[in-house]
Amino acid sequence: MVQVTTTPLEALYDPASVAVVGASDNPEKWGYWLAAGALSGRTRRTVHLVNRRGGQLEGEPFLPDLAALPSPAEHVVVAVPPAHVRPVVAEGLAAGARCFTVITSGGAGAAEERALADLVTSNGARLLGPNCMGVVDTTSQLRLSWGDFPAGGLGLVSQSGNLALEIGRHLARAGQGFSRFVSLGNQRDIDAADALESLIAHEATRAIAAYVEDFRDGRRLAGVLAAAHAAGKPVLLLTVGRSAASGRAAASHTGALVSPYATVAAVCRDAGALLLDSAGELVDVAVHLMARGAPSHAPRRVAVIGDSGGQGALAADAFAARGLDVPALSPETVADLDALLPAAAGRANPVDLAGAGEADLANYARVADCLLHGKDTDAVVLTGYFGDYATANPAQAERECAIAHALADAARSADRPLIVHTMARDTPALRVLRERGIPVYERVEEAATALAGAARLAAAPPRLPVTQAAPTTTYDVEDGGYETVRELLASYGLTFPVAEFVAGEAGADGVVDAAGRTGYPLVLKAMGLAHKTEAGGVALGIADEAALRAAFARMRAATRATRYAVEAMATPPYARELIVGVRRDASFGPVVMVGAGGVTAELHADTALALAPLTPARARALLLELRHAPLLTGWRGAPGVHLEAAAAAVCAVAQAAADHPELADLEVNPLLVHPGGAIALDAHGVPAR
Repeated sequence: MVQVTTTPLEALYDPASVAVVGASDNPEKWGYWLAAGALSGRTRRTVHLVNRRGGQLEGEPFLPDLAALPSPAEHVVVAVPPAHVRPVVAEGLAAGARCFTVITSGGAGAAEERALADLVTSNGARLLGPNCMGVVDTTSQLRLSWGDFPAGGLGLVSQSGNLALEIGRHLARAGQGFSRFVSLGNQRDIDAADALESLIAHEATRAIAAYVEDFRDGRRLAGVLAAAHAAGKPVLLLTVGRSAASGRAAASHTGALVSPYATVAAVCRDAGALLLDSAGELVDVAVHLMARGAPSHAPRRVAVIGDSGGQGALAADAFAARGLDVPALSPETVADLDALLPAAAGRANPVDLAGAGEADLANYARVADCLLHGKDTDAVVLTGYFGDYATANPAQAERECAIAHALADAARSADRPLIVHTMARDTPALRVLRERGIPVYERVEEAATALAGAARLAAAPPRLPVTQAAPTTTYDVEDGGYETVRELLASYGLTFPVAEFVAGEAGADGVVDAAGRTGYPLVLKAMGLAHKTEAGGVALGIADEAALRAAFARMRAATRATRYAVEAMATPPYARELIVGVRRDASFGPVVMVGAGGVTAELHADTALALAPLTPARARALLLELRHAPLLTGWRGAPGVHLEAAAAAVCAVAQAAADHPELADLEVNPLLVHPGGAIALDAHGVPAR
């Protein structure tokens, strides 16, 4: 069971009293909209308006300052120039305020904003912002923001005000809206995790959405996402940064393969949240989830009903393209449809009504009921004209609404999703469907996105990260070279080939002498290079002394390296190359990556990520998530590799990185896994700066 800490934000969402400092009677100013919004809730709470110049709005006089209020304000909204923010906050604290929403910036830079937050929190109060758009709670008649926020079941936490307005307009067109909206601003106190956590127990919130750029304490946020999933509150997330570019990408394969966006995607997957690409996609999925609730199983099999063969076929393609199955119907279901449809109708999947719906609107409900209660599918999609009959013939409005009720009754009786895609927009029948909890979409790709998103949410239970204990090591790794990192990882149980390290000044005689102890065949490596192979710093399969001397001469001329490794050649049969890397993310801490390894690691880009450290079971699951996992489990008669040994090696690298924050990156590439075990052939680290 995931434990949720109650966040003391009652004064933010449902205060007994509100004061808007910087109120205005001019609709061109933010102070007007904040004041007007506050006044919309004055039947529930006391509202004070403050402006030192005086004036009034809707009969409420503007008072000169907070000291002039007849009673203390529990929640103070600050919409004054930055230079005046701190004095207003100090005045509010002295009067007993418990929460501040600061619309403008909190000072001349981050340091002043942090000092403002320290002032607020040290007095037992909370701060939203600064530099935020405000807060709305439609269930408590709290509207402290600019813009329209229709009421509904979506709780939104956002670092972008305009994006929230866009989401609101999409929701309104779908007949939905917000339970709460929190504009995070610069997150100097109340952050995304706080706001999201507060939505879990909020009864009116049926689904949670977030747009986050700065994840701050990412591990805490991951725990909140998992807690929401456990509570049946699906979380839909938007973020930025899909580029894999980073400042250290040239120093390691890991740097190029573990982008901030990939890390967020991995965290969402493991926490049971859904990462989406756009506001439109978010609303598409949210509308479905608010109608149906979080799915208990993945709705993978879809039946499509169309009153046009073309629309039905395109709908089937849209769902299949998003990973859903549009299966052929069983003979039993086809026989049931025979009794409902004319001879010309299509009884495959999609089902083509071929005019049967137009002839009798009840056929829409009869066919949908048949498929919803059948054994072939998990969800039914009605695509085409339904909902628009009364537009052309108003006399059909009552009948079309009755059929809309029948469709909703069938979905409720079967306890399966029914989704409607229609060319109509806002008709009485569509209002009936929405009121009865049937999601309605204008474009079939929106419907497909919604159902596919619900399937992804339900596909796998959340997997919480292993608690990261305080490092127990007693020393810091001073450099990221192979020799140092090899010694570090060997202490965590990772196996390496026998090796000798030779200074460059020892010359060819030195490496030959070392080869006498490692044996042939062997590998010669130049130390101190990030990408040895590309620089001519690796020679494989050296069979004898003559070949070693020649390889050393070439390598020394090409790299000018001052130190070399002479290492036994490892060639176990049926071996596969992996890469195992850990990158220390500023928000999420160490993130482990496994993937197809070797010099083509970036070309394949076949990776799986999770927060480090890992359990052996989680490491094994990561390996099996790779596209080339069949090569690890046995392919075309070849035996599979020792997955337990491979997982143990991944755990060793992950734990070493977690214990040594002085390394920004830690990488083993390749890790050679084979039926008998796992052996690391190269490794290096990137010191944190």
